[in-house]
Amino acid sequence: MNNGYAISKWENAADINAELKNLTEQPVWCISREALHDILENYYGKKCAKSKELYDEAKRYIPNGVQHNLAFNYPFPLCFEKAEGAYLYDVDGNKYIDFLQAGGPTILGSNYPAVRQEVEKLLRTCGPVTGLFHEAELLLAREINKHMPAVEMFRMLGSGTEAVMAAVRAARLYTKNSRIVKVGGAYHGWSDHMVYGQKVPGSGRLESHGIPRRTTSLTHEVPPNNLKALENVLRLNLLRGGTACVIVEPVGPESGTRPIDFDYNKGVRDLCDKYKALFIFDEVVTGFRLGLGGAQGYFGVVPDLTIFGKVIAGGYPAAGGIGGSREIISKTLCAGLQSGSKKAYIGGTLAANPLSSLAGYYTIKEIERTNACEKAGAAGDKLTAGLKALIKKYELPFVCFNQGSIVHLECSGAMAFDVSSPIKIVSLLKLLKNKSNVMKRKTAMEHMGAAYMANGIVTLAGSRLYTSMADTDEVIDEAIAKFDNVFKTVIKGVEIEE
Repeated sequence: MNNGYAISKWENAADINAELKNLTEQPVWCISREALHDILENYYGKKCAKSKELYDEAKRYIPNGVQHNLAFNYPFPLCFEKAEGAYLYDVDGNKYIDFLQAGGPTILGSNYPAVRQEVEKLLRTCGPVTGLFHEAELLLAREINKHMPAVEMFRMLGSGTEAVMAAVRAARLYTKNSRIVKVGGAYHGWSDHMVYGQKVPGSGRLESHGIPRRTTSLTHEVPPNNLKALENVLRLNLLRGGTACVIVEPVGPESGTRPIDFDYNKGVRDLCDKYKALFIFDEVVTGFRLGLGGAQGYFGVVPDLTIFGKVIAGGYPAAGGIGGSREIISKTLCAGLQSGSKKAYIGGTLAANPLSSLAGYYTIKEIERTNACEKAGAAGDKLTAGLKALIKKYELPFVCFNQGSIVHLECSGAMAFDVSSPIKIVSLLKLLKNKSNVMKRKTAMEHMGAAYMANGIVTLAGSRLYTSMADTDEVIDEAIAKFDNVFKTVIKGVEIEE
């Protein structure tokens, strides 16, 4: 690579989508019933007793027993107490290779010593938060601008969800338009306007529980990787007052689970310019993971607004933020009341706290010093190549591809369905027709995830793996051997109960 970016080669989206379509047309391939029974009885039943005890107690006080959906794994969440580099350790003393990496933020590896040491110094003096200005806020904002020149001004917030909310509000204020366009299947947090077309393109309000229809009436969903469909919506919106913004995950919906053509983002940029809408890059996952310049640097596309999260606090809490041109940010955002001018009311007591700001600053400095993005990307390439070799060895229909350090392993095709249609009733009918099949495949994905965990591999939902700089060749070789142990138990046509 030698260019500072994690991606050595951009895969052809049409080829991957053809493989995914083939996977969804196959009977379910999954670990055998015998293998699943053995895992549940001999691993989870005998080696994870303390985790099970803690989880059972947690269900009395916490909804579903966990505070975040990343933590829930079949048959029950394991409780972890130590994170170090490429590895995690649970309360029962079991060791795992960590391909979750906290959902993506720890590109340097978990609990990175150089960042932790700076945080410990801060805690001994200032403490984690004062509610007042701290130099670390400036250090982080200036460092981001150094690597992403389009981010002339940066406002730190508490999460990616908050940052998306702020960006949409800013776009509406700046353009004086209300409608927003997102790509079907993309994830932009859980705010009212964004829980629409989640996971499955064309699914619309499927998961919009507790959200009034009038709220999502201003959100429009377009199929992935389809510029013609996007232009049709933007053109129609002109008749309804115009579009405030188009928001994308720049490597494709669900962190690249649904791949896009390399030139797709440039095409969206051109359409946003044509129809006077702001273009928002959601770089919660890609920012400082694809490279120091983020996805915007890799694709050579300048968004109007950029959403940050994950890496922005180096794995510490309060990881979120919004950045963009001085023109847009200065005219739309404020932390409190602004007499005499109309600005969006956005802020947070714990946003941009000294601890998170300093951790983010030193994380980015260490990424630059160590060339972490390239190293993590090389690990992702090696992991992908190893998984593809295993898929071929066992003649499985599984699909594996990566965008650098973001690795996708699709074993059931649960994430590959698309019911998009310009006619909403058609999307609904297609969704109802496929719902049972999708749920069965989702369960199969959970069973595969349980098998990975029992073999010492932590993944995101059994279908996504994040690599870090800590993943040496030896770690990847160890992981491939563990995946081999799982794949050898996979058979065709497993009956899955929802």
